[in-house]
Amino acid sequence: MAASDKQNTLDYINQMFPTEASLSGVEPLMQKIHSEIRRVDAEILTAVRQQSNSGTKAREDLAAATSAVQELMNKIREIKTKAEQSETMVQEICRDIKKLDFAKKHITTTITALHRLTMLVSAVEQLQVMASKRHYKEAAAQLEAVNQLCSHFEAYRDIPKITELREKFKSIKQVLKSHVFSDFSSLGTGKETEESNLLQQLSDACLVVDALEPSVREELVKNFCNRELTSYQQIFEGAELAKLDKTERRYAWIKRRLRTNEEIWKIFPRSWHVDYLLCIQFCKLTRSQLVEILVSMKEKPDVATLLTALQRTLEFEEELAEKFGGGTRSKDAVDDNEETERSGNKSQTVSDIRKKYEKKLAAHDGSQHEEQDGQKDSSVPGAGFNFRGIISSCFEPHLSVYIELEEKTLMDSLEKEMLEETWEIEEGSQTNILSSSIKVFVIIRRSLKRCSALTRNQTLFNLFKAFQKVLKAYATKLFARLPKGGTGIVAAATGIEGQIKTSDKDERVICYIVNTAEYCHKTCGELADNVSKLIDTQFADRVDMSEVQDEFSAVITKSLITLVHGIETKFDSEMAAMTRVPWSTLESVGDQSDYVNGINLILTSSIPVLGSLLSPIYFQFFLDKLASTLGPRFYHNIFKCKQLSETGAQQMLLDTQAVKTILLEIPSLGKQTAGAASYSKFVSREMSKAEALLKVILSPIDSVADTYCALLPEGTLTEFQRLLELKGLKKADQQSILDDFNKRGSGISQPTIMAPSSAPNTSIAPVITNTAASPGAITSREDVLTRAAALGRGAATTGFKRFLALTEAAKDRKDGPFRKLFNG
Repeated sequence: MAASDKQNTLDYINQMFPTEASLSGVEPLMQKIHSEIRRVDAEILTAVRQQSNSGTKAREDLAAATSAVQELMNKIREIKTKAEQSETMVQEICRDIKKLDFAKKHITTTITALHRLTMLVSAVEQLQVMASKRHYKEAAAQLEAVNQLCSHFEAYRDIPKITELREKFKSIKQVLKSHVFSDFSSLGTGKETEESNLLQQLSDACLVVDALEPSVREELVKNFCNRELTSYQQIFEGAELAKLDKTERRYAWIKRRLRTNEEIWKIFPRSWHVDYLLCIQFCKLTRSQLVEILVSMKEKPDVATLLTALQRTLEFEEELAEKFGGGTRSKDAVDDNEETERSGNKSQTVSDIRKKYEKKLAAHDGSQHEEQDGQKDSSVPGAGFNFRGIISSCFEPHLSVYIELEEKTLMDSLEKEMLEETWEIEEGSQTNILSSSIKVFVIIRRSLKRCSALTRNQTLFNLFKAFQKVLKAYATKLFARLPKGGTGIVAAATGIEGQIKTSDKDERVICYIVNTAEYCHKTCGELADNVSKLIDTQFADRVDMSEVQDEFSAVITKSLITLVHGIETKFDSEMAAMTRVPWSTLESVGDQSDYVNGINLILTSSIPVLGSLLSPIYFQFFLDKLASTLGPRFYHNIFKCKQLSETGAQQMLLDTQAVKTILLEIPSLGKQTAGAASYSKFVSREMSKAEALLKVILSPIDSVADTYCALLPEGTLTEFQRLLELKGLKKADQQSILDDFNKRGSGISQPTIMAPSSAPNTSIAPVITNTAASPGAITSREDVLTRAAALGRGAATTGFKRFLALTEAAKDRKDGPFRKLFNG
C-alpha cells in the first residue's frame, strides 16, 4: 500500500472513531463492510458469466457474416460475366448498322459538296458576266455569295478544279477592282454632270469595294484623297501662295472643297469617313509645307503674320476636332476669352489677332504629332487621332520672336507702371501695397492667357522664364527706391555705405515696399502653380519661382534693415548731444536729460506708423534689429563722453534707465505686443550692460577693478582703461589699477569699443581664470556686488551670463524666429 493510501486510511479511521467512546460502533461497522463485500463479489461473478456467454455468440455472428460476404462475391462475378457476354452480342448486331451510317454520311457530304460546286461554278460565271458589263450592284451581291461558297471549299484547296475556280474568281475580282478604279478616276472631272447615271454607278461600285478586301477600300480612298489634294499642292507650292500670310487661304480652300462637293461625296458610304481621312491627309500635307516655308525663311518671321497664321491654324484644328469628335471646348477657355475681351488688352500685337487671342485654351495634349499618327487607327473619327496640334505644333520652334515681343511688352509695361507709381497708397486701401505690383501681375496673367491659347509647350515655358526676368526687374526697382547710404553697425552688417536719412514719408514708402514684396512673393508661387497646371507635363517639374521669391525676400530684408538704420540715423543728433553734456560739472541729479526726450520724440513719432503698416512678423523682425542696434550703440556712446563726475554718472544712470523704459514701450507704441517678450528681454540685457558700466564708474577707486570684473566679466583692458579716464584719473594714477586688473586677468583680448566683434556668444571667456591664486576672491566679489547694489536700482541683478556678444547687433540672431525668412 502506498504511503498516501495508508495515510488516507488512517485519516478515515480517525474520522470515524475520533474518541474512545466511539469505538463501541466498530462491530456494527465491520458487519456492514462484510455485507458490502459479499454483494460486490456476487455482482462480479454474475458479470463474468455474462461475458463468457457473449463471446460465444460473437464468434457465431462473425462466422455467419463471413459466409454472407463470400456468397455476395460469387453473385458479383456471375453478373460481370453476363454483362461481358451481352456487350459482345450488341457489338455483333450493330457492326453492319455502323457501316451503313458512315456510308450515308459520306454520300450526303458528297451530294452537298457537288451541289455547292455547281452553285460556285454558276456564280463565278455569272459574276464574270456582271463584271464585264459593270453591273456593280448585282456584282456586289454575287461577290458576297461567291465568298460564302468559297469558304466551304477551304479544305479542298489542293483539288485542281477548286484551284482553277479560285484563280478564276481572283482574276474576276481584279477586273472588278480595275473597272471601279477606272470609273472613280472620272469623279471630279465634270463627267458627273454630263452623265446623269455616273454617280449612281459609282455608288454601286462602293458596294463592290466593300465586298472586296479591306485593302481595296483603303487604296481607293487614298487615291481619291491624293487626287483631291493634287490641285491643292500645286496651288500652294507656287511662289505666290507659298507664304506664311496665305495660311488662312489654305483652310478656306479645304472648307470650300468640303462644302461644294458634299452632295457628290454622298456616293461614299458613311462608314468610309472619306471627308475625315481627306482632312487628315490635308493636315499632314499642310504641316509639311508650312515647315518648309518656316525653315526656308531667311529672316525671322513677322510676329503679327506668324501669330495670325498660328491663330487661324488653331481655329481650324478646333473646327476639325468638333466636326469629327472630341471637339468640346473647356469652360475655363470660354470664361478666359470673355474676361480678356472685357479687359480691353492693348499690347503690341495686331488688333485682329488680339480679338480672339483668348478664345480658347486649346487642350491639345497630343501636340507633338509626328509620324506616330500611322500607329493609330485613323480610319474612324475619335479612334485616337487628335487634330489639335497636328499642324500648329510646327510653329513651336519658330515662336521665339513672339516671346521676345511679349517680353519687350512686359518690360515696357513695367517701366510705364514704375514711372506712374506714386509710392503712396490709395485712400481707403486695406492692403498697404503699391498699385504697380497689382498691375504688373494683371499684365502677366493676360500674357499667360494669350500664350496658353496658342501653345502649352516650350513656348509657354519660355514665356514663364520671361515672367521671371520681369519680376526680378521689378524686385530690383523696388530695391532701388530704398534710401541709400548708411553708417554704423547696420552698415557693417549689410555692406551699405554712407548715411541713410529717412523722412516720415520714406519710412512709409519702405513699409509699402515690404508689404509689396511680400505680396509679390506669395503671388509668384500662385503664378508658378497656375503655369504648372496649364503647361505640358514634361515641363511642369521645371516651373519654379524660388529664385524670384528669393529676390523679393532679399528686398524685404534689405528694406527692414534700411528702416532700422534710418531710425538709427535719427539718433545721431541725440547721441552727439549726449556727449556734449557737461557731465563733469553737473551739480545735482534732476529729471531726464534733453537728449532722452529727443529719443522719446523720435520713437513716438515713427513707431506707431510702422506698427500700423507692417505685419506682425515683419514688425517683430524690425524690433529685433532695432534692439540689436540701439542697445550696443548707447553703451559705446558712453565711452565717447568726457570725464564724468559722481553726480554726472548718477544723472547718466537715470537717463539710461529712462531710455531703457522708452525702448521697452516700443511694442506698445506699435500696438503689436505678440512677440514682445524676446525683444524686451534683449533690450533689458543690453541696457543693463550700460547701467552696469555706470555703476562701475560710481564705485570707489580702490574697488573699481573688482566691480568691473564682477559686473562686466566680458570687458577688455582697453575698455577698462577708458573707464578710468571717464572717472577722471590721471595716467600715473591709472597704472597701479591697471596692473591690478592685469593680474586678475579678464580672459578677453579683443577690444570692443566701437568695433563689435564677429565672434559668436561661445567666445565669451570665464570671468575668473585663476581662483587658486586668489583665496579671497569669492568673498571680495560678494562685497563688490553688495557695494554696487547700493549705487543704483538693479545694480547687480543680471548675473554673470546676462549679455549677448556685441556681434549680434550686426547680424540676425541664430535663435531668432525670422532666420529662415530673411536669409536673403
